[in-house]
Amino acid sequence: MKCILDAWETCHQELLHFVASRVSDTQAAHDLVQEVFLRATRLENGLCGINNRRAWLFQVARNLLIDRYRLTRDEIPLDDELGLVEVTDEVAPVDMLSQCLPRVLSELSPEDREAITLCDIEGLSQQALADRLGMTLPAAKSRVQRARRRLREQLVTACQVQFDEAGHVCCFVPRSAVGN
Repeated sequence: MKCILDAWETCHQELLHFVASRVSDTQAAHDLVQEVFLRATRLENGLCGINNRRAWLFQVARNLLIDRYRLTRDEIPLDDELGLVEVTDEVAPVDMLSQCLPRVLSELSPEDREAITLCDIEGLSQQALADRLGMTLPAAKSRVQRARRRLREQLVTACQVQFDEAGHVCCFVPRSAVGN
C-alpha cells in the first residue's frame, strides 16, 4: 500500500493534468484518475512489483481514455428506408459456389486445406492457428493467404468460375463431390 501512496503523492497531479487535458468534464477526469489508482490496488503487490510506476500509471490512464472514447462514440441515426433490402428468391452465384467447395478443398494440399478449414470455415483466429501449429503469427498469416490464393485458383480452374467487371462471381459450373 505504501507504494501506491507514494505514487499518489508523486504522480497524482501530473496524471490528473494529463487526463483532464483529454476529457472535457473535470469530474470525469478525477474519476478516471481514481480508477487508475484503484486498478493499482488490485495488483498482487500493488505498485511495488512494477519497476516504472509512473509509466504504468500513464499507460493505464491511456487505456481507460481509449475505452471511454470507444463507449462514447457518436452514433449516426440511419434512415428507416436504408434498412430495407428487397428480398428475392434468387440466390447470388457466389452463394451457390459452396456446391464446389467440398470437392475443391479435397484437391488442395493438406496444409492449405487445414488453414482454410480452421480459419475460414471454423472461424479460428490466425493467432490461434499459429499457436496450434507451433509457428509464428506472420508464418500463419502467410500460410492462410497462400491457401486462399490456391483455393481461388482451384475454384476458377475446377469450377470454371467467371467474374463480372466489378470482380464479383457471375457464374460457374458446379462440380459434384468426390465419389458422385
